[in-house]
Amino acid sequence: MQTEVTPTPRTLPRRYYTDPQIFSEEMDRFYSQMWVYAGRETEIPRPGDYVLREIAGESIIVTRDSTARVNAFFNVCRHRGTRICPTSEGHFEGRIQCPYHGWTYALDGRLLGATHMQETNFCREDYPLNRVHADLWDGHLFLNLSANPEPLADQLASLPNKFTNWRMQDLRLQKRIVYDVHANWKLIVLNYNECLHCPVLHPCLNRLTNYLGADNDSPHSTYIGGSMGFRDGAQTMSLDGKRRRDYLHGLNDEQRTQVYYYAIYPNLLLSLHPDYMMVHTLWPKAPDRTEVVCEWHFHPTEMAKPDFQCADAIDFWDLTNREDWGISDLSQKGISSRAYKPGPYSTREALLHAFDEMVLAREAQSKCK
Repeated sequence: MQTEVTPTPRTLPRRYYTDPQIFSEEMDRFYSQMWVYAGRETEIPRPGDYVLREIAGESIIVTRDSTARVNAFFNVCRHRGTRICPTSEGHFEGRIQCPYHGWTYALDGRLLGATHMQETNFCREDYPLNRVHADLWDGHLFLNLSANPEPLADQLASLPNKFTNWRMQDLRLQKRIVYDVHANWKLIVLNYNECLHCPVLHPCLNRLTNYLGADNDSPHSTYIGGSMGFRDGAQTMSLDGKRRRDYLHGLNDEQRTQVYYYAIYPNLLLSLHPDYMMVHTLWPKAPDRTEVVCEWHFHPTEMAKPDFQCADAIDFWDLTNREDWGISDLSQKGISSRAYKPGPYSTREALLHAFDEMVLAREAQSKCK
């Protein structure tokens, strides 16, 4: 009796990284139908503060109303469709007004005033701003463009309980760097979720952690990730591995010795360290181009200290990021070649294969609808 041999998993075909049609379909499947990470709620601290987010080609206004509730709306006036806000952030003085004909909306989206419409059979209640679903998780803001989304809690699954001890809502932004990466968004997710390349590509990182020491969770349909411990006396991910800040409040002994790396689909790469949080947000621009926003967050108690230091962590990850973006660029170029054929995954690349399988499963589901 012959033993059945399990086929070796392989990378995705070239078209998944280069085809404009597939890219457009993925923007609909992932960025229009899932909860998309859109930043931190501290970016709009007061009623009337707003930021714009561009998701799947749509401009979205995110603001707070007079009750401090976070609201999100399509950046489109209900009169003749004019874009209301031209700037990426700002403050509404108690109302939202279209710059074309002055239609005016409350901060909760209700239409308050419409010039000359009293002369027609017109009902203001029928013309609020078009709402976008918004929800929060521990200080993180998520948006969903679909009409009737599943709750954000369903997409996050076990993660809120898993990461309670980091008290992420308490952390504050210290530094933001925006990178223009010449690679498909999926290649960036793949690169983030394996460290087999670390001895070759990341000598500084490889000194701090064992590239074969990942303790990965079983893949989930909406996220993948795991933790890695330190080695040789390192205490945090920084240029020299020395920890210059207190541990984040609430961490237990084990969590103080680990870094937790999780890719939360479609666009949040969450890195939780013993003394800070790093977040990468992926905004795909084309099949071969992705804007990556990297942010470093620290506890405000540490940030208030006169001897507070953070350059050790920021400079370390800026160096590592640029190494990753360079190799992602080369990956994109290689996969774009006619010579490229799907290659084999090793047994240590199970998370990457799981991500590919998720991409294919969502594609199949969309075709069945």
